[in-house]
Amino acid sequence: MTMTKEQKDNLFVLIKSLSKSEKRQFKLYVGRLGVNEDSKFLMLFNILDKLSAYDEAVILKKGIVKKQQLSNLKAHLYKQILISLRLNPSHQDIRIQIREQLDFATILYHKGLYKQSLKILDKAKNLAISNEEKNVAYEIVELEKVIESQYITRSLNNRADELSIQARDLSRQNVLASKLSNLSLQLYGQFLKTGYVKNKGETKKITDYFNARLPKYNINELGTREKLWLYKAHLWYSFLTQDFLSCYKYALKWVDLFYENKDMIVLNPVFFLRGNHYLLESLFYLRQYKKFRFSLSRLEAITKEKWFPLDDNIDGLAFLYIHNNKFNLHFIEGSFVEGLPLVDEVLERLKNYKNRIDEHHIMVFYYKIASMYFGAGDNKKCIYFLEKIISNKSLQMREDLLCFSRILNLVAHYEAGLDYNLEVLIKSTYKFLIKMEDLYEVQKEFIKFLRGLGDIYPNEVKGEFIKLHKKLKEFEDDPYESRAFLYLDIISWLESKIQNKPIGLIIRNKFKETKNDIKKI
Repeated sequence: MTMTKEQKDNLFVLIKSLSKSEKRQFKLYVGRLGVNEDSKFLMLFNILDKLSAYDEAVILKKGIVKKQQLSNLKAHLYKQILISLRLNPSHQDIRIQIREQLDFATILYHKGLYKQSLKILDKAKNLAISNEEKNVAYEIVELEKVIESQYITRSLNNRADELSIQARDLSRQNVLASKLSNLSLQLYGQFLKTGYVKNKGETKKITDYFNARLPKYNINELGTREKLWLYKAHLWYSFLTQDFLSCYKYALKWVDLFYENKDMIVLNPVFFLRGNHYLLESLFYLRQYKKFRFSLSRLEAITKEKWFPLDDNIDGLAFLYIHNNKFNLHFIEGSFVEGLPLVDEVLERLKNYKNRIDEHHIMVFYYKIASMYFGAGDNKKCIYFLEKIISNKSLQMREDLLCFSRILNLVAHYEAGLDYNLEVLIKSTYKFLIKMEDLYEVQKEFIKFLRGLGDIYPNEVKGEFIKLHKKLKEFEDDPYESRAFLYLDIISWLESKIQNKPIGLIIRNKFKETKNDIKKI
């Protein structure tokens, strides 16, 4: 379902995201303001709270405000809700506390109470540095310098030197963190756009790009935050170049920063969750079953701990990463039928997260659900979910995901015996694929094969399957080509056709065989 503009009204979405206690707190906050009960913005709040979908006509009908004044009233209400949320203890994290102290100190400074201001600043600075909040620590030092230059103390000589050194060190660390975070973000953007590298030329391009932008550093001088961005940049570079062993190495370094220091998990739960997600993704690609299971259950256990911070954002992310990887666990095992209850659970819970999880991630879920149904032998349902991805025009999404959605759609139509659609589908898939700049050889071979299927007799089909299987097996160990099989296990599908067995059984048997000899890392 596409969202209409009305449904996406920011104020309405914000009100709908409030918990009961947050709504209660907002009304208490308004009461403290001394605003009379029938104040306009409180009336607007109550109207929006009761509506199930945003409807401007209903609001105007209530007659609290004229159409031209409505946007001002909405903006006022939006701001008041944010102020009330800021006062809520559940949103009082360390960052907000430090910022608040900085605000207090600034007010005291403006009142000419220099000594009191400096005292608060010193406390806030120590708190910021011990929690790796170096950007705000730098701001605090800069304000300390301003005040010290006006408020002459006996120790000014030493103090001036001390503050200058502190400002220089913090600035250097912030610049390094900024360079590393820029590099990490640029590589991530590249990955979303193109997916993995497909040949040596692309690998060289990415490697040159990475090396040119990686700043010089001394690992012993880096704080937790700088290390985090460093590991992140390395991780994205490793993902792009399909070096999954290196992905595992840097994702492990990343999550270990958190597991070694529980306070870091509380402070940066988002980074903690993401690091675990990439650790699981690299273990999935390396087919490290035991490590994968262990890391997934450890992550799930921590998110259920009482001390683990849970707000709407973190709750949405934890759901996304844990369930994504639960799908992957079924894919490794080949337990497709056993995994079907997970599909219902995910679809049910996605309804609650529709404003919090972006469309790209929802489409990734749909691809996993389609793959689950395909493995379980329910091709019609597989096609139903692939259609949702293929028909989504609003998405600028990973090319590789779109491409494999179309190929799996073809295979599922073939499996379901929907031959009348096949010709049209082959043509449209072919058209889509030739528009893509860089195709995997695997994809090219598969398209060739499908185009030829129309011209052969039914009794010859098996022979064609055997031929294609032999061809694709050559690519199985090719570092650039083997990843294509992770999106869609075409080889297992062909084997199921040749041996006349369900695909789930083929994958399960492979899993049993490899379980014992999975390489140690």
